[in-house]
Amino acid sequence: MTAPRAVGVRLTYDAVPAAVRTWVDEQLGSPVVGTAEQVGGMSPGCATRVTCADGTRAFVKAVGAELNPDTPDLFRREIGVLRHIGEHELWARLLASYDDGAWVALLIEDVEGRHPDFTDPAELDAVLSGVDRLADVLQHRDVPPSVDLVDVAAVLGKWADSLSSLAEAPDATPVPRWLRSDPDDWAGVLRRQAGLPMPHVAHWDVRVDNLLRRPSGEVVFLDWGAAARGPAWGDPLLARLERVDDPWFDASAASCPALAEAGEQVVTAVLAGLGAHLAVRSVVAVDVNLPTLNDFRIRESRRMLEAVARRSGR
Repeated sequence: MTAPRAVGVRLTYDAVPAAVRTWVDEQLGSPVVGTAEQVGGMSPGCATRVTCADGTRAFVKAVGAELNPDTPDLFRREIGVLRHIGEHELWARLLASYDDGAWVALLIEDVEGRHPDFTDPAELDAVLSGVDRLADVLQHRDVPPSVDLVDVAAVLGKWADSLSSLAEAPDATPVPRWLRSDPDDWAGVLRRQAGLPMPHVAHWDVRVDNLLRRPSGEVVFLDWGAAARGPAWGDPLLARLERVDDPWFDASAASCPALAEAGEQVVTAVLAGLGAHLAVRSVVAVDVNLPTLNDFRIRESRRMLEAVARRSGR
């Protein structure tokens, strides 16, 4: 089975402030009597499946600024997105939200299922088909400018800057020496992409830990805190990163219409930019209550840059 790549250290439900737990009981109309803590993702807050005395079930996410100063805003973005895209079988329904200025919580439909197995061809195909279907559905859902979606153009610009600055990066930055000169001007490719229109609402965080497969086989997309406006190739590329270290990735990217339209050079540039950015962040970032994040950055950077080497013949 494919295990989540991102696994943080989470607060348990019983450690969430009493006011939030009381709100959950009130919203569900019955007191919580059972909890099942979930793994996956990097939030330091709780991610808990709860069961009430009357049998009602739901999923609770809650985080406070005292745990991490940035995560509450990710939760606020997720609330805004789920409110505006409404209900669909492709994502879990937002039941209610809580925000007292310090703590933010979401009460979400509890989806019966498990993470898909990316080593199973049928399950992997279901994920990729689900990503294509999600893109089609989101084209018809309006998320207004008042919802602070991630600006993918700005993200690509940051990745390009990371590539351009590698020559002066600290020696400890875990990148191969050949990349430090950005030999194929992948930074320029990213900057050109950043200048193109990006009208698509995208999930922008398609990883196995943000996916569930229902017993009937359908895929459900979870965790919309990184939702973005970006290019059509965004989610299809991210969905394939689970196997970026496998030549399967190259064949699958070439056969995907959105990625084929973007072109092989763009796909490689994105991998180079993301890999470089993660590597740079691994030596300069200061993470609050996210003890496993830097190891994740280093592992993911290595996977991306090894794929770049494979794809570019280095």
